[in-house]
Amino acid sequence: MSFRSGFACFVGRPNAGKSTLTNALVGEKVAITSSKPQTTRHAIRGLVHRPDAQLVLVDTPGLHRPRNTLGQRLNDIVRTTWAEVDTIAMCFPADQKIGPGDRFLVAELARIRRAPVLAVVTKTDLVAPERVGEQLMAVQEAGRAAGLEWREIVPVSAVSGDQVGLLSDLLVATLPEGPALYPEGQLTDEPETTLVAEIVREAALEGVHDELPHSIAVVVDEMTPREDRPADRPLLDVRVNVYVERDSQKGIVIGRKGARLKEIGTTSRGQIERLLGTPVHLDLHVKVAKDWQRDPKQLRKLGF
Repeated sequence: MSFRSGFACFVGRPNAGKSTLTNALVGEKVAITSSKPQTTRHAIRGLVHRPDAQLVLVDTPGLHRPRNTLGQRLNDIVRTTWAEVDTIAMCFPADQKIGPGDRFLVAELARIRRAPVLAVVTKTDLVAPERVGEQLMAVQEAGRAAGLEWREIVPVSAVSGDQVGLLSDLLVATLPEGPALYPEGQLTDEPETTLVAEIVREAALEGVHDELPHSIAVVVDEMTPREDRPADRPLLDVRVNVYVERDSQKGIVIGRKGARLKEIGTTSRGQIERLLGTPVHLDLHVKVAKDWQRDPKQLRKLGF
């Protein structure tokens, strides 16, 4: 039996269900998900290990019309990723009509032409079957209008797991034959510090609204094993800085009498301990990095 391996990437406008789908295919949480658009800021790779293949999923930020330097950098990440993968899958949520943002993306994909492009209608659990049918027709038409021939059009629900296996098969079928690229059992090639920062950022995004999600950046300052602990009772000290752009935002993240920050800490600590497999002492600090989204120097410092 021949073995296939290669890279596939999900594209789509913000909040199209790309991260949830990545997690469903990998079977573990490797990408943070949130109801806030622009949650994904790095091209996260999730690994799907199968007896016949290894599929490396690259989850990109949503391509959008940039409003600042951060927006331009996120778009650059998307285009670079598209150029490097073996296959591309574009996500269209079943519960939203196809809009100008989608058509803009389809036209961009039609210009690449190199990789096979699949269309995935996501979130089918949220709508009636006839709505799914309408969306499949609309997706077909959007491709035709842009001169893009979809390799396949497949409806899936990452939440219920419906057709996730089929999507995995269809993606694998587009990959070249070749050996595994990563060790068995590894789920992502992101460094642990990046995953820890993303967990904290996801917790910080819950319950905040309006412009704040875009203004939150998280950096892991240090992760060091606590000295003088017995071998059977290790403790990892994790120090994390949460950056916002203005003093008023700092108050929102900290909350009344520090309640909000405490909640962020409790939520993320449990997830970090599961990820790293060790007890953690989490030390969170909220700092102001004035207008960091517009300042190239600050962007570099914050890892963009």
